[in-house]
Amino acid sequence: MLTDKVWSGVASLLDNYIGGIRPDDTAIIAYASDSREPAAWVSIALEEHKIPVKKVWMAPLRDDGFAARFAAALPASDELPGRLVVLTFERETMSHNNQLRGMLSNYDPARYLVVRVISAGPDLFSQALLPVPDEPSARNTTLLDRCMAVDMLHIEAPGGTSLDVTLDSDTYRWVSNRGIPRADTFVMLPAGEVATYPSKTDGVLVADFALNMNAITDIDVRLHDHPVTVHIADSKATRFECEDVELLRILDHCFSQPNGTNVGELGFGTNFGVENAVPQNSHINERRPGVHIGFGQHNQHVSVVDYPCELHVDLITRGGSIWTGDNPTPIDLEALTPSTKPHPVDFHDEDIDDADDLDFDCCGILNRDQLATVPVRPVPIDEANG
Repeated sequence: MLTDKVWSGVASLLDNYIGGIRPDDTAIIAYASDSREPAAWVSIALEEHKIPVKKVWMAPLRDDGFAARFAAALPASDELPGRLVVLTFERETMSHNNQLRGMLSNYDPARYLVVRVISAGPDLFSQALLPVPDEPSARNTTLLDRCMAVDMLHIEAPGGTSLDVTLDSDTYRWVSNRGIPRADTFVMLPAGEVATYPSKTDGVLVADFALNMNAITDIDVRLHDHPVTVHIADSKATRFECEDVELLRILDHCFSQPNGTNVGELGFGTNFGVENAVPQNSHINERRPGVHIGFGQHNQHVSVVDYPCELHVDLITRGGSIWTGDNPTPIDLEALTPSTKPHPVDFHDEDIDDADDLDFDCCGILNRDQLATVPVRPVPIDEANG
């Protein structure tokens, strides 16, 4: 539904996340069928700016004809008047990354921008894309500056969360998603999160906002009426509780997978535009200012953390406070003061920037082998074009 607020988010995408429309831009929009409407909204906005735009349909995860269709839409590199702006829209998957990278390999990286959008839909535009990218970037900087310098965190959230976390930032990389492009990376939206792999986690997590998992499911993932409580000892979930029977069944399936009880991620949302949880399984929810613990698959390279897990499920709190080291003043995630310092350089983009990342990135479903067996609806891999 194209409301005024959704249209404002479309304008923000073009004005802020692609660095503003330039009169000599050329655009390609690649979209899955589940994101046809968002792709159409952005296409209309580009056409209103008189920007040439070509649309390319893609089946998620596996599409033998996608490379040919996308290649046919590509202008010759020596015929580009200005930038090539590639925008991709999917709801639950992150597809064809290697094909895109290969087809753009002959282009000057300074003259193209690739923005990959997951969780495409009205809420993405009406909530998550309204803040300009400098805002989550500055908030990410605040968190990284405080957290990367210490080895202990204490975390609390209003719903009852109380966690003690040991960090090892020399061994385990921090991931920062802030919606700002860097050379040779693809921007991934929605933005607004920092995360790492905690070397030890103990305590109780009460997720009262939402969950997000790398599976395709139709359940309502909002948790405000039935929070999930997880007891954690030595970085493993030892017991979990939830009054919703369907959610309990799904969590039981997730935690019963090999390594499914492992704490694989500690994350903090920094996107203040996200106020309300969306019912769909969505990255929008984990961008909301709060704490999330990811169980199962981790966010590190396999050479650093080598255990495998089919599933990754994030359990997300509404808000939270972080005590760093011996500093008596906690960080309030819902009133986070943006930093004026430059963003640290020793971090990893959540954006998928090389083929190796496909082996461990937990942002979305990246290949058919990752499809989970929780109650899912099939991915339309053979759907008719458009």
